[in-house]
Amino acid sequence: MGREMAQSKGAQGTQAQGEPAASGTAGARHPGRRWRPYTAAVVAVAAVFAGSAAIGAHVRSGKTTAFKAPSGLPSAGPESLAIPVRPTVPVTLTVYEDLRSRASRDFARAYAPTFDALLRSGQVQLAYRLVTQSDTEHGGTGSAQAANAAACAQDQGKDQFRDYVAELWRKQPDPSSDKFASGAYLIRLAKKVKGIQEAEFTPCVQERDHQGWVRRSQQQFAAAHLGDVPVVDVNGRTYSVTGDKLTPAKLRKLVAAAVKQAQGTTPSAAPSPSASGQRAAG
Repeated sequence: MGREMAQSKGAQGTQAQGEPAASGTAGARHPGRRWRPYTAAVVAVAAVFAGSAAIGAHVRSGKTTAFKAPSGLPSAGPESLAIPVRPTVPVTLTVYEDLRSRASRDFARAYAPTFDALLRSGQVQLAYRLVTQSDTEHGGTGSAQAANAAACAQDQGKDQFRDYVAELWRKQPDPSSDKFASGAYLIRLAKKVKGIQEAEFTPCVQERDHQGWVRRSQQQFAAAHLGDVPVVDVNGRTYSVTGDKLTPAKLRKLVAAAVKQAQGTTPSAAPSPSASGQRAAG
């Protein structure tokens, strides 16, 4: 992506001031049973904490399925799954990438100058779809957790999203490692990004506020059978970076053809997309 881009409050068991005296009285009458009131109190407090923990787990579980788009995105429709960099232009260039994937990282770095040039042209908006293929391939949840954290950064602004993703690329572990599954690690990386407010970012990561959004993005990506990431969509036509042998030069030609078509003119030599390129994104 380069440059472009509650707490479960355990109830505090309190005892009335008069209870110890009552226990003492009971103990005097039944010496062998003096421990029972205290045991009952411990069990009661443990039950309260266990109930609180269960409620907290239920809330966290709900957030992994509830759909909550990051700030700045529509709440419904295909666009709600893509994080845009610049709106209202003739061509939308959507990049599907996996934050745990080496291929996605290398693509983001290699194509950063091309993306910058296309954005400067004023004819292209760039959007990112975060998917989690590598979690299925390697096991674990690192890709999903990193995508949720990136969405938490987006809550604070597109610059924060761009810079946080760039930091994830810099610190990306080997795909066989699930280091991104650590919320503490993802929060630590955010401290290096200017503008991210830790007080808002930390609970968003810990409670996985956007996990349902991440899950929906991956489900739609898989259902569309778009192949391995990275995948690029140009105004509704998708291209596999490897399968279609995409290059920066070819991408610029695809965008130029899409611009002409959007402006109502017939492109002189529109590239022929492969079978995968004919599928609609999302």
